[in-house]
This record gives sequence, structure tokens and C-alpha cells, in this order.
Amino acid sequence: MNLKKQLILFLLVLIHLVSCQSEEKNQNLREKKISFNENWQFYLGDSLEMTSAENEWRTLNLPHDWSIEGEFSPEHPAGVGGGALPGGLGWYTKDFVVPAEDSTQVTTILFDGVYQDSEVWINGNFLGRRPNGYIGFEYDLSQYLNYGGENELLVKVNNADQPNSRWYSGSGIYRNVWMTKSDKLHVPTWGTFVTTPQVSKDSAVVQIETAIVNNYKAAKNAILETSVFRDGQAVKSVSEEFQIQPGTRKEIAQKLQIIDPALWSVDDPQLYSAVSRIKLDGKIVDEYETTFGIRSFRFDLEKGFLLNDEQVKIKGVNLHHDLGPLGAAVNKRAIERQLEIMKEMGVNGIRTAHNPPAPELLELTDKMGFIVMAEAFDMWEQKKTEHDYANHWDEWHEKDLTDMLLRDRNHPSIFIWSIGNEVPEQWSERGAEIGRELVQIVKAVDTTRPVTAGMNPPIHTGGDDVTLQFDEPQQPNALAGSGALDLIGYNYAHQTYPKHQVNFPNTPFLATETTSALATRGFYEFPSDTTKIWPVRWDLPFTGGNPGNTVSAFDQVRTPWGSTHEATWKVIKKKDFLSGFYIWTGFDYLGEPTPYGWPSRSSYFGIVDLAGFPKDSYYMYKSEWTDEPVLHLLPHWNWEEGQIVDVWAYYNNADEVELFLNGESMGTKSKQGDDLHVMWRFPFKKGILKAVSRKDGKVVLEKEVKTAGEPAKLSIQPDRSSIKADGQDLSFVTVDILDKEGALAPRANNVVNFQVSEGAEIVGVASGDPTSHESFKGTSHSALSGKVLVIIRAGKKAGPVTVTATADGLEQASTTINLE
Repeated sequence: MNLKKQLILFLLVLIHLVSCQSEEKNQNLREKKISFNENWQFYLGDSLEMTSAENEWRTLNLPHDWSIEGEFSPEHPAGVGGGALPGGLGWYTKDFVVPAEDSTQVTTILFDGVYQDSEVWINGNFLGRRPNGYIGFEYDLSQYLNYGGENELLVKVNNADQPNSRWYSGSGIYRNVWMTKSDKLHVPTWGTFVTTPQVSKDSAVVQIETAIVNNYKAAKNAILETSVFRDGQAVKSVSEEFQIQPGTRKEIAQKLQIIDPALWSVDDPQLYSAVSRIKLDGKIVDEYETTFGIRSFRFDLEKGFLLNDEQVKIKGVNLHHDLGPLGAAVNKRAIERQLEIMKEMGVNGIRTAHNPPAPELLELTDKMGFIVMAEAFDMWEQKKTEHDYANHWDEWHEKDLTDMLLRDRNHPSIFIWSIGNEVPEQWSERGAEIGRELVQIVKAVDTTRPVTAGMNPPIHTGGDDVTLQFDEPQQPNALAGSGALDLIGYNYAHQTYPKHQVNFPNTPFLATETTSALATRGFYEFPSDTTKIWPVRWDLPFTGGNPGNTVSAFDQVRTPWGSTHEATWKVIKKKDFLSGFYIWTGFDYLGEPTPYGWPSRSSYFGIVDLAGFPKDSYYMYKSEWTDEPVLHLLPHWNWEEGQIVDVWAYYNNADEVELFLNGESMGTKSKQGDDLHVMWRFPFKKGILKAVSRKDGKVVLEKEVKTAGEPAKLSIQPDRSSIKADGQDLSFVTVDILDKEGALAPRANNVVNFQVSEGAEIVGVASGDPTSHESFKGTSHSALSGKVLVIIRAGKKAGPVTVTATADGLEQASTTINLE
């Protein structure tokens, strides 16, 4: 036989072997993790005995947030701090059949999060309770199932005792639910830990610690084979024989080396996967996949944050868990859109304020490249609201923290663990004791990441708005001085940042929460170069403000504990040892409408409003944090003739900006010193305001703002015109109100009505107005400053759908979205 024939024969045999292995896998392994979201029955009420079969229960799919469906009222127990929406007690039930052949399997139910205080039964058997609304948990159903027959899962969700949060929490099974089916010899949920103890550009050591559970009644001899993949291609494998006794759990450590690794970074977030296969009697009986990244990092006393030995300034934002008009109900595309908007601004970091996030957020931060500070608690033993987590602290904090760590420690985007936010105990020795205990819990599970806490602030400043001048070390609070923390986390007190090395010469710096500037999108006040402090003090009711509970969108309004957007960034950017910061907040969120009370029901802190429309400060950050050319002009150009107005421009990649009004130059401006914008002041004349930025005399960008006439027509634009026909994907559709010439009408607040053709549905409407009491679940909504949003969810049938927007007296607009 010649060499060519031998080679062909060898290839045919190899293909046959691979095919057989694939067939063996398919025959012996069913889908391990199955979505359990569809066809639940829901009832809102105190007791199941009060229900009637006719109309009390309704069918729905998870994730589900019943609070967002309610009416806004200051009388709800959550108060305006909790979003002025109802809580209550709800019940979910689902009937399902488990095939008889699954009786040899281990069947579990995994809840990613239930808000809050859930209790679960299967076929009348109580499985357990979990008070924490933000943590995932799992129950083994195996011994209680009727194999081959009907089964009933019942979940009680108690969010009646309020207030239990300082922001909008949502209510219900608001995250995804999964059923897992495994062989009795298997890797349990969260059963792997992948670390990279040695990393260079040339090679990396990958260590995989795998837990294996044996639910058989006999000892088993098996093989654990772990393969590392990148972009679907196998990179390296390692295997080990093991024996495990019945009813026990075994940990197996494996190590392999990757040559020329693709390093994870914020600009190029390369991902690997470790696939763990258990082979028993020659067959693959279990498979478990873990996504991870290869990267090195450290926080340095002098150089700040280094990722893969390169200095990276953390330019982060805090995010609450609600998704604006969708409420707390998790939707992966909605989270992705938020992160896309942040990424476009130049954000490279996310703090999960102030709780473990949905798993989908971390999957996306891994994929998109964010430096995540994952936070466990907003309170410890001492309450912040009457019915909050402090009531469950003693019994549950160790379990909840450990579960968060086990679930999330493989995510390459997580660089920092936070054990708390602004806890009152930080000032007492008890806080130091708790801090040391929590850090011990973290280090027992994960030693690869630093631990911090958001402290307000970590030293004694003597007040909210004090400009400190000192050369000698200042007294730390008890938690900061405990020695437990790897990073000193500052909430606010930006005046103290330059002296961090004086106060904490042995512990690196991190600004865990900053800014707390306030703005209403599209609303402006003059003069713009004065700073307003709203409220005057955090513990005093706010009695000032504007009619309609508005706040100027010029960067001029801040809280007494915070700063303007420009002020803190000017401090952070100047020193290498200032590793970075997380701004409060990236997006407006439901609840906590500082400085106002009712009728406001959502926050003013966001750089982006509740509908996802950027406020003007967005472009200041974009001009500083991205290389993309920016020229942003504010305010709008509809004022009273002769009124003295200010005009700001944010710009980059240019030396100067020249402003023209109706063709007449109003002067050329350049940023001086550490300025982040330029400003002109002159009497208003209607017409066209035009800005031209130049570099070395050459035009970089031109931007115009026109005086708009009366609203005349609608314009409609989806963020994506093609989405998946999977019953979950979303298109976020923006509607602008224009004058007859096509200029945005900046004061228009018309009610816009929406329709979508068969095949999709409207699941949310919003405008970003913090005072609107219109339902997010309606089919119409009033615009704010000429803009309104409608969210379309795909059905499961491919084809085009039409979205139509109408408003009285205005020309309607339509768009087509393709479901694929």
C-alpha cells in the first residue's frame, strides 16, 4: 500500500473514531441545563385559599416582575425611595412531566434570583427558604418527583414587608430558572474553579479545580478529562483517573500550560472554556463547561491598576439591577444594550451596586471587556430600612456570600470583591470585626482577587463638603483601619484622594463610588457656571428646586456629599496611583429620586436616563475617554428672544472650537488648564447655532443646533432592525418629535401611541421623565424633550413586523423589524 493510500485510510479511521465519540456523547448525554421559564401560573395575594379557579391565576413566562405592572403611588409601603410601586405576596406554580427514564438521574431546580424571601415546594414537599432576593440557589428535586407523571412546583414570594430596600427592588421570580439533569456521578452547579497562577505573553499556567459528586450507592472508578477550548478549537487536554466513595464529594486539581495565550483585556476580551468530562465505564456520563479568561493584574501603590503589566485607569460606573421600563425582570438584550451604551461612552468598569447581579450581566462583561467590582451587601447587622437584609444577617450572610463567590469566581471580568457599601458599622470596632470575618470567608473561596468595601469615607473628614489640607496622616474609620481590606474603597470625599498615600501608605486606592451629580435630560438653567448643592444636607428635607421637579442638565448640580462630573474626573486623571473610579451612576434607576420626593419616582443621578437616552455629561466623558472625535453642543436653541444664554461645547482631537450664530462668528474658544469644556454667553437669537472644531487649522467636526418650529411629525428608529425570533429578543425603538423641517422639537411632550403588528409585542414604554406616572406597560407615553421609547419583544415566528407611532396632530411614522 502506497503512502497516499495509507494516509487516506488513516484519515478515514480517525473520522470514524471522532464520529463514534460524538455519537457516544450524544447517546449518553442529554442537555444538562434546561430553561424552565415558560408556562407558569401566577397569583398575587396573601393566601392561596383566597384564590378562585376562574380568574385569579394567570399564565406567564419568567423572568417576571409584578411590581413594574402596578400603579405609581406615594402610599405604597416601599415609598418613593423604592420607586413608589407596590410589593405584596405572590405565588408561582408550574406543572411538568419528568420522563420515567430520568429516574436514574439527579434533577435539580436552579433559581438565579427571586425577590424576595422565597419558599419552594415540590409535590407538597418543602424544599427550602431563601430570604436574600439577589442570590442564586438550587434545590434537588430527585427524591420527590413522580417520574412519568405530573409534578407541581410551587413558589411563594414574600415582598410584602416594606421598605426593605433603598431603591426599587422589583418583586417575583425576576431572574431565569433552570432545570438541570445529571448522572449520579457529576460535576455539581458552580463546581469548578479555574485560575491562572502564572501568566505571561508567552505562556500561561491554567489550574482547574473540579468538584465531583457521587450519588450512587457504590464507589466508582472513573476518569476526569478536562479540555481547554478557544473559539471552538481544542487547545490542550489533561485527564486523571480517580476513585470516589458513595455519597461523597471529591475535589480534583488539574494543571496545564497554554503557549502563546490570548490574553483577556478590556479592549480585546479573549475567552477560553474548560470542558470537564467524566468518563465512567468507557462512556461520557457528565459534561460541565466553564468560561474563563487568561489575564494578570495587580493594584499598585504607585502605578494604580495594571492589567497584563499595562497601566489601565478604571473608568467605571455603578449600575443598579433594574432595566428601566422593564423593571427588574432580567432580559439579556436589555443588559447588553446598557453595556453597549456605556462602552460607547468609554466606560471600562462596572460596579454591581449593591448586590450580586444577574448571571447574564457577568457573561456580557466577560465578553465585552469590563473591570467588574462585584458587591455582596448594602447592609450588615444594622438596618438602613425597617425590613431589610439586616433582619436575616446572622443566619444567612455566610451562606449568601459564599454562594456569590462560588457562582461568580470564574468570571475574568471580576477583579474586585466588595463586602459592603456604606455600612454604619464602618465607624465602630464591631465593623472591623465583621470586616475581618467577611474577608476570611472570601479568602477561603478565592485568593486571586482583592477585597474592598465602599466607605463614606475611609477617613474622618469632619463634614460632607470639606476641602482638606493636611500633610500628616488622618484617622481612618474602624473598617479602613482594620487591616482586613486589600484596597481602600472611597465613596465620595474626592478632595482627600491626592493624600491617599499619606493616610494609607501600605494599601492601594480605589474610588468605589463618586460624583452623585444630578440632571434632567433636556432641561437647562442659566447661568450655567454656578454650582448648586441639592439638597443642602443629606439629612434635611429638600425645600428648593424647580417647578416640575427638574434639574439643570448643565454639569452644575450636585449633592452635598458628591461633586459635579468634571470635578472628580479632574482629580482622578492626574495621578497614576489613583487606580480609577466608579461613578454614581451610569443609568438613572427606579427609586431614590434625590433631591426630590413625590411626584418624582426615579433617580436623577444617571449619565443616561431611564429610557437609555444620554444626558449631556455623557459627551464630556466620551470626549475624555475615547479616541472617537467628539463635538457636542448644548443646550437646545429654543429660547426667548434677547434672553442671555450660555452655550457649552465638549470636544476632543482638536485645538479649538469656533461658534457661529446664523453665520456670524461668536468667537473661538480653547480649553485652558484642566478645563473639560468651553463656554460662550450672549443674547439669544433664533436660527442656527453652529460649532466647528479644528486641529492645526483643519476642520475636525461640525455640529448644528437649530431653533425648532411647532411639532409637526414623528421620526422612528429601531436600535436593531433585525432581531431573533426566540420570544426574548428586543428592539429598542426611539421616536423623535420633529418640526416640519426635521429639527427636533426640544420642548415637545406629546403623548405618542404605539402599535405593533402580529408576531411581536410591546413590553415597555418610557421617556426618561423622573416624574411621569404613566405605566411602563402601556401602549402610549408622553415624550420628554422631544423623545420617547418603545420596546418591542419578538415572538417565535420569523418574518417582518411593523411598528407604528402616532400622535394627535402629528404625521405618523412606521418602521419594519425583521424577526429571524
